[in-house]
Amino acid sequence: MTDRIRLDGRVAVVTGAAGVIGTAAIKLLAERGARIVAVDRRQADLAAAIKELPASAEALAIAADVTSEDEVADYVRTAVDRFGTIDAFYNNAGIEGDIKPIPQYSLESFRKVLDVNVVGVFLGMKHVLPVMLKQNKGSIINTASIAGLMGSPHIAVYSASKHAVIGLTKSAAWECTGTGVRVNCVCPGLIDSRMLSTIFQGRNGGNAPMPIEKMVDRIPARRLGQASEVASIVAFLASDEASYVSGSAYTVDGGRTAA
Repeated sequence: MTDRIRLDGRVAVVTGAAGVIGTAAIKLLAERGARIVAVDRRQADLAAAIKELPASAEALAIAADVTSEDEVADYVRTAVDRFGTIDAFYNNAGIEGDIKPIPQYSLESFRKVLDVNVVGVFLGMKHVLPVMLKQNKGSIINTASIAGLMGSPHIAVYSASKHAVIGLTKSAAWECTGTGVRVNCVCPGLIDSRMLSTIFQGRNGGNAPMPIEKMVDRIPARRLGQASEVASIVAFLASDEASYVSGSAYTVDGGRTAA
């Protein structure tokens, strides 16, 4: 019987590949047999992430800014030129932005967050979808957040951007009606990462980070999540095991949004 969770020979493009979740994702996708196209703006960090892949992995690293349509079109074209197709697209690049209440948030900072988190996701889908629709198959997974499902103080702009990602995901899924292309998103909760530390430190006035005990007090799992746990959902959604899943927002939050 075919192992439907394997991704042998498939081509997976991952943006934000040098971040903690992106690195975990390319590693797991490669372990399951996918050929990797890792995209990130930070060339040095991208090279370090690629080194974490299994020795047998076939991988291509591309430095690109997801807010530039020309650079997005280029990474999609390069992936297709190198591997012939794109089977899975993890549209993951994102930033948290400033950690401030709305009255203190500058318009410049507001636009920067939306440019990366919303425009970047939009441009990725705009250029990857034609590749997948032409072959009538493929899986797109966008990174949203539980901040896209609820409000949260001092990260209103980040929250707004992730609400938008969920809306884009659901709308794109409908636009792919009758095709073999699926579009979903993952909504990580409190994941042990640089971003989480930055958010909590910002809420604490830039002083020492909030103690872990307080962070996890309202999480039923009573711990922070790991990037590998988000990667597991991404790999599932990229696989044939998720063949009847589209338009969904998967929470990976230890039960944080269960209430």
